[in-house]
Amino acid sequence: MTELTDRESKKANKQAKRDKEKVGEMSFFDHLEELRWHIIRSFIAVFALAVVAFIEQKFIFEHIIFKPKDPDFWTNRMLSRVAEFLGTGGNGTEDKGLEIINITVAGQFSMSMWTAIVAGIIAASPIIFWEFWKFLKPALYENEKKVATGAVYYTTFLFFLGVLFGYFLIVPLSIRFFANYSISDTVANQITIVSYISMVVSIVLSSGVVFLLPVITYSLSRVGLLTPSFMKRYRKHAIVLLFLLSAIITPPDIFSQFMVAIPMLLLYEFSIFISARAIKINERKEKMET
Repeated sequence: MTELTDRESKKANKQAKRDKEKVGEMSFFDHLEELRWHIIRSFIAVFALAVVAFIEQKFIFEHIIFKPKDPDFWTNRMLSRVAEFLGTGGNGTEDKGLEIINITVAGQFSMSMWTAIVAGIIAASPIIFWEFWKFLKPALYENEKKVATGAVYYTTFLFFLGVLFGYFLIVPLSIRFFANYSISDTVANQITIVSYISMVVSIVLSSGVVFLLPVITYSLSRVGLLTPSFMKRYRKHAIVLLFLLSAIITPPDIFSQFMVAIPMLLLYEFSIFISARAIKINERKEKMET
């Protein structure tokens, strides 16, 4: 039974090599043409979903973009309960509020356009990941394709998890802090719509990218550029960098930094496990080939 499995594996690898040779026969411009169509299909998906987002902009702005500044937002209610439990008072957005203003003629229209585009990118991310995978797939061996099965789903899941993490935790914490920070009572916090939306979008997208760390780790480990021993050796350095990153994307208070840094540290530890799994797969593959 084992011999049959080995024979089937070798046949699959030979077939994959032949497929690779066919791919290798494609010229540089053929590869560019193939990539161009994947990009075009991704662009069409983003454009179509951006149009839907622009049509539904009132719902997006009122119930998604501006919701984290609302005292009734779930995260703000939880933070208020934590503050009451710790006896630190209700230091929330309900104290001073957050007034958003527009100071340019086309400010609201341009923000509608950019928000629709970002919403289209986030909504179309599964299609973008799928098109990217379809472009890379012909260059992989059959056993590599089996190992990478579900890569699009894992990547999409982690990206959306990061987006939700940024939206439900980092964005409310940032608004909560900056809405109430003041150098003097004579200075009112009137935030421009450009500044507000730029902060929300940058936090949400950066969180989504950060949560792709396990996928990036797996890819680098499979090609031999990263090992679990390297990640363990430089764990202390990584902890410092993750805390610095959390300090950059969160308000400058210890509580917020720990709330963001802890999930990032867990992601790093999980990435070490992923790297070890990738190395084992490489070793198994080498044994089969010999």
